[in-house]
Amino acid sequence: MIKLAPFKIGDSVVVKAQVTDPDFGIDIGGWQGRISEIQADDNLVCIDWDSQTLKKMPSNFITQCEEQGFGWEQLYLEMTEVEPAEARDTPAEVARVYEQLQDKHAFDHLGPEGVGIRQVLASVDSNNETAMWHAWENHLQTCLSFPFEAEIAEVQERGSLQVGQKVMAQGMLSVDDLYGILVGVKRDGRIYHLPLCDLEVTNLKSANYQPVKDYVVWFANR
Repeated sequence: MIKLAPFKIGDSVVVKAQVTDPDFGIDIGGWQGRISEIQADDNLVCIDWDSQTLKKMPSNFITQCEEQGFGWEQLYLEMTEVEPAEARDTPAEVARVYEQLQDKHAFDHLGPEGVGIRQVLASVDSNNETAMWHAWENHLQTCLSFPFEAEIAEVQERGSLQVGQKVMAQGMLSVDDLYGILVGVKRDGRIYHLPLCDLEVTNLKSANYQPVKDYVVWFANR
C-alpha cells in the first residue's frame, strides 16, 4: 500500500518545540525551512533551512558540522517533528546567506590550521585570488623571523634537493602563479629558490612553525 505524505516538495515547515538535532542533541525547535525531499516509506523529510534560520544558527554548531563532515544547511527529520509554516524568504535569499556562511566557515574542517587561515583571510574576498596572495604575503612578512631551519617535505621537480633534507630559509622572494610564495633557502653553501608550501619548520616550538603550517595547509586546500 502506497503511503501518502502530508507534505510536498517546496512546502515551508517549522520544527516543533523540544525537537533536537539527531547528531549533536541541540534544541532546534522553531527552526524553519523548505522541504526538498520526501522519504514517505521512512516517514522522513529533508528540510533546507531558510535564510533566517541560517543567520541564527550557532557558529560553533556549523564548525562542528564542518569538522565532522556533516551538512548544516539541511537536515532529515521525521514528518511528525515538523508542521506547516509560512515562507519567510525566497530561495535567492537562502542562497546568498548560505554562500556568506560557506565563506566564513570554509576552513573549519582543517582544525587548528583552519583557525589561523580564517584570521589571515578574514577581510579578504574569497573570489579575489590576488587579494588572498597579498594577505598571506603580508602576514608572513610580518610574523616570520629569518633565517630558520626547515625540512623539504615535498618532492622537487628540479634540482638536487631531496625530501627530508634540511635547509636554512633565508627570506621571502616573490609570489608565483603556480607555486605560490617562493623563499630563498641555503644548503651546502648554495642558494635555492623553493615554494614555501614544500617546507616544514623543523622546530615545532618556534614562532615560525604555525604560520608556515597554516599557509601550507591553506595552499593544499585552496
